[in-house]
Amino acid sequence: IFWFLPPCLFLLSLSTHPFSFSPTLSCPRGDSAGQILGVYDEKDYRRIRFVDRQKEVNENFAIDLIAQQPVNEVDHRIIACDGGGGALGHPKVYINLDKETKTGTCGYCGLQFKQQHH
Repeated sequence: IFWFLPPCLFLLSLSTHPFSFSPTLSCPRGDSAGQILGVYDEKDYRRIRFVDRQKEVNENFAIDLIAQQPVNEVDHRIIACDGGGGALGHPKVYINLDKETKTGTCGYCGLQFKQQHH
């Protein structure tokens, strides 16, 4: 029944405990900090980190940043992507560039590759 309500009216409460956490799909106050960080009750001890401060939210979401990356042109049919390697990377995946789309996208990091024809 709740999924028929508009997003601005749909608030999800996980418990009725005095120190409960209520994530919101759309914050009634209109700030994005409430949408991302959640809304805590007035008596909740976890609000202490926001006393005398304003909630800070990084507006640079990963999906927007990866969309700004140009398509990498490579000269091989199959490319291996490890996300930069080392501890900051991801498991190595092999991407086949012989598809109809002619571009391959890494499922972990979202980088796109295109075969450069000679």
